[in-house]
Amino acid sequence: MTEPTASEGLSNLLHEQRRFEPPAELAAAANYGASAYAQASADRLGFWETQARRLDWQTEWSQALDWSNAPFARWFVGGRLNASVNCVDRHVAAGRGDKVAIHFEGEPGDTRTITYAELGELVAQAANALTSLGIAAGDRVAIYLPMSVEAVVSMLACARLGAIHSVIFGGFSAQAIFDRVVDADASLVITADGGYRRGKVFALKPIVDEALAKGETGVRTVLVVKRGGNDVDWTEGRDQWWSDTVGTAATVHTPEFFDAENPLFILYTSGTTGKPKGILHTTGGYLTQVAYTHNAAFDLKPDTDVYWCTADIGWVTGHSYIVYGPLANGATQVIYEGTPDTPHQGRFWEIAAKYGVTLLYTAPTTIRTFMKWGEDIPAKFDLSSLRLLGSVGEPINPEAWMWYRRVIGGDRCPIVDTWWQTETGAMMISPLPGVTATKPGSAMRALPGVSVDVVDDQGNPVPDGGGGLLVLTEPWPSMLRGIWGDNDRFIETYWSRFADHGYYFAGDGAKKDSDGDLWLLGRVDDVMNVSGHRISTTEVESALVSHPSVAEAAVVGATDPTTGQGIVAFVILRGNAADGGSAMVTELRNHVAKEIGAIAKPRQIMVVAELPKTRSGKIMRRLLRDVAEHRSIGDVTTLADSTVMDLISSGMAKTPAEE
Repeated sequence: MTEPTASEGLSNLLHEQRRFEPPAELAAAANYGASAYAQASADRLGFWETQARRLDWQTEWSQALDWSNAPFARWFVGGRLNASVNCVDRHVAAGRGDKVAIHFEGEPGDTRTITYAELGELVAQAANALTSLGIAAGDRVAIYLPMSVEAVVSMLACARLGAIHSVIFGGFSAQAIFDRVVDADASLVITADGGYRRGKVFALKPIVDEALAKGETGVRTVLVVKRGGNDVDWTEGRDQWWSDTVGTAATVHTPEFFDAENPLFILYTSGTTGKPKGILHTTGGYLTQVAYTHNAAFDLKPDTDVYWCTADIGWVTGHSYIVYGPLANGATQVIYEGTPDTPHQGRFWEIAAKYGVTLLYTAPTTIRTFMKWGEDIPAKFDLSSLRLLGSVGEPINPEAWMWYRRVIGGDRCPIVDTWWQTETGAMMISPLPGVTATKPGSAMRALPGVSVDVVDDQGNPVPDGGGGLLVLTEPWPSMLRGIWGDNDRFIETYWSRFADHGYYFAGDGAKKDSDGDLWLLGRVDDVMNVSGHRISTTEVESALVSHPSVAEAAVVGATDPTTGQGIVAFVILRGNAADGGSAMVTELRNHVAKEIGAIAKPRQIMVVAELPKTRSGKIMRRLLRDVAEHRSIGDVTTLADSTVMDLISSGMAKTPAEE
């Protein structure tokens, strides 16, 4: 079969031959078998109705899907439920109140163990307190907290009341808070005095104070959790301590039930215009899909598994796979406040061993950081309890996948590499661990019930072996219902590219291998055009990371008078590698050429100590393009460490381009 031309799709350069069959014991007892694909294919809506019935509904729906006003979907039409009841009350009512819901591990080493019964009382108190503060169904509540039990409780209390929560990541600036509070017209902010990060207290309430001083907002109350013990200013009549307000409230609360399409939360994601996009998710369809996918992709056994998702609650992964998915399924999970290297680089593995974690879900950038630190660190800890590993957030390089399997999973744990977005709400592409023979670096196939394809610029499916644009071809329950307050932007951003086909365009590139399995290639914005070949940064980065000396790589395209764009790579070497030098650069350039072809040979490679990353671990390639093209550096406020760019810029000036 011929490969598509550059104008039709992405060049498909990197090939992977390794395969890993599901462990026989896991496959024999898997929650979902191969029949799930057949069932979903034969009756897609019926399949989703079966998944919805895993939840408790006060009133069942009369219609699975109303798509008559596309792209605005209505799922489980007429159904009524309460997300908080599904995450807490029903487990207590079933006699599982003594089961641990959350093992909380603070960065300083303090711990809390919360059972489902205790979680139910905390949520009831918070719901009663919010009611006393005037919060009712439809009101918006902004949450700006560290990773904490109170963050989970706040979200569930809002859901219990039918209020809409807007969680703002605890590292965002005052301006980011102000923009989000104003856009959502939030009337209450829940925050903390501070939290712990890298061994120090970082202030939170002072940033909220600064945000609310920037202009007019609708905020009447600021509810403050005592965590950091840092001094904070106090605005009488507006500010209230959580302990005084929530801690003294009644521990019983009678919930209301809401329509399946009642808004559950707004989560803001960055937009190309600079104005954040408030992604809106509703209740019934979202809860159905996060509960189903958490159960299916992780093969969850609630009675024996201990689950740990290392994401922050401020991101969608924290919403879907720390709060709503795991708790709806009655899971026992770990929540950790701090960073992987505080107070030492083995902290993650110490926690995993301490709680007997069986299911671990983390990001490729975190895995590559562990690779850089060396495998002798996790080797000090007993990780034998682990039985399944997950990856989320960006495409994972095959060598990072292999390291994760070998070093952390002891060559026995299957890996579920999952693709989804803030907008999709829940996992869309992932192996089924009891069914799928996985390939390092591939997310494999759409989950049962989900319809995806890879198409060219005209919307035509590319053949196996070809690359192109990832699209979703049928509506799904956890899909976003719009951009808060801006339906025109919702249609333009996600549905206009392939309006004639009715496809949702994800903004990501992907390829199908010869078996039809899917490989995510990152944002289409990160595709490079080199001598007429559209090459994904992900494939070149994977080739670099496959070299034994490289721990992490970031690749960008820079304007080139000859080829249109030249490939510029920034690499971090592993701890046991030499400092680099011209010999290492030459070796890496040749290695890329050998792995995926001369067309992908980087024009320039720079060895760096760190890469510019957001606090969620995403590499800011936009800033690296600024460096590669010798432009002034753009906005660095979202970086975890803004000084990284100064070091990279000064080093780049000393690094000549290769011939």
